[in-house]
Amino acid sequence: MDKNGHHRREKEKQLKRSILTNMIIVPFIPFLLAIGVSFYFFTTALEDRTVNSLKRIVQDHCDMIDSFLIERKSDLELITNTYDFDEINSAKSINIIFENLKNRSGAFVDLGLFDSHGIHIKYSGKYQLKGKEYKDEVWFKKVMQNGYYISDIFLGYRNIPHFIIAVRQNRKNKTWVLRATIDTQYFCTLVTKVRIGRTGEAYILNKNGIAQTQRRSGGILVLEKDHEYVKFPESENSIQTFVKSDAAKNKYLYATTWLKNREWLLVVRQEKKDAYKSLYSAFYSSLMIMVIGGAIIMVIAIYTTERILKRIEHLGMEKESLGNQLIRATQLAEIGEMAAGFAHEINNPLQIIKSEYTLIQTLMDEIFNEDEIQKNEDIKDIEDSLDQIKLQVNRCSEITHAILKFGRKNETEDKLLRPSIVIPEIINMIEKKANVSGVEIIKNISEKAYGFMGDPSQFQQVMLNLFNNAMDAIEDRHGSSGGRLSITVCKKNENRLEIKIADNGIGISPANIEKIFSPFFTTKPVGKGTGLGLSVCYGIIESFGGTMKVTSEQNIGTTFIISLPAIN
Repeated sequence: MDKNGHHRREKEKQLKRSILTNMIIVPFIPFLLAIGVSFYFFTTALEDRTVNSLKRIVQDHCDMIDSFLIERKSDLELITNTYDFDEINSAKSINIIFENLKNRSGAFVDLGLFDSHGIHIKYSGKYQLKGKEYKDEVWFKKVMQNGYYISDIFLGYRNIPHFIIAVRQNRKNKTWVLRATIDTQYFCTLVTKVRIGRTGEAYILNKNGIAQTQRRSGGILVLEKDHEYVKFPESENSIQTFVKSDAAKNKYLYATTWLKNREWLLVVRQEKKDAYKSLYSAFYSSLMIMVIGGAIIMVIAIYTTERILKRIEHLGMEKESLGNQLIRATQLAEIGEMAAGFAHEINNPLQIIKSEYTLIQTLMDEIFNEDEIQKNEDIKDIEDSLDQIKLQVNRCSEITHAILKFGRKNETEDKLLRPSIVIPEIINMIEKKANVSGVEIIKNISEKAYGFMGDPSQFQQVMLNLFNNAMDAIEDRHGSSGGRLSITVCKKNENRLEIKIADNGIGISPANIEKIFSPFFTTKPVGKGTGLGLSVCYGIIESFGGTMKVTSEQNIGTTFIISLPAIN
């Protein structure tokens, strides 16, 4: 006994060491590797995310500024296309036009009209600029040459920083220029209003590094040179990002892009420690969580090992119990899925019931509204509709019976079925839906085709399911016109009968073609199909001694081929 007890204790110790090794030591190495790899990729991801966020802000700000300049240019072009030179030059006209212009945008300071010699002949604004000559000014030469011009910030006659937008017009053999001044403060506010963290700011330089707007943090004012500009890397039309230190050795994350046909450079910058502050805080928090989590895993592993050793003798019984519970859970899941499938399968007959009920109501209204009631014909129509309702209600019951056979054994009534008789009857049920959906039904059923043995209601279920699936596929591809559904019955050989249902619908993808007959597999949206239809049909055809196959090409069509034992 002592030897056996000692041997058992040794085995328990070996088992304990083995479990601890597998639960702690073995995972510990990949755990450390995971921390190292996560550190690298997480840091890289954080940096990329910050840079991409800054690029997105720069692009949005660039688009906004470009849109502002284009809109102001378009405002002036609208005026030059609406009014001719004499209309603007008439008394008070330019003042009215300028007031309308200010109503469109508060960025405009004044408006001036110039002749082809650069003489300022009409002016609306607070400065005394009328009569001044601008023919030698750069902006006037540019607008006469290119048709429009947006200047850099300059002082000009008024001796305050501003920039202008000018457009040239040539009508009735007369060339003239309309020029508007843009409020520098308004434009600076538009540029500098971007907010990125605590230190983020935006400003504009021209291609010589002269500030066109002031920097929010100070250091440069409008028309002052930015000495950091010479350190910027050469940039093309795309957004450039880089890190540079200023004179105070503070590192900044920069993003730059060109505006105004590469004449202005939009600069957005943020202190690097501010840019990465929240992201690194999140990383360190995650790292701390991983360390704490690792310690917890080790403690739990030790505790779990002890629990496993105590419960190892009961695993066999627990395994059996869990197996029984799994079987029961599977049965309950199947019942739930079958209930959903039941609701799906009875949808078509319920729609027919509804249609026939509407027909009855219409006929009754006509009977009681007509002066002379044609009793025989109307009553016959009502009786036919009632018979159809009864037939479809019975069919609902039979479909339910077919689905519930998964849970219990039910008897079926096999009869000799003639395709030339039974299939046209089934087609009649879906003809109205086909007509509404613009689907042409093509029947190629020989009157002399062989018959087969099977349950009529189950065969009806198979055909209706295939027909409705085909019309759904046709509608997905063609909409309400251009659909085609073909039903062909032929003799494959002396012993086999073949039924083909072909459509020109959207088709089935190669990835799904192998799973099409699997229970609960469906490509329809949630709530529209349960995936029971084709699997049930496949089982029914097998119970008839037949086979069912499918061929399909996407955006061409699908063909279901049913092969059955033939009876002459």
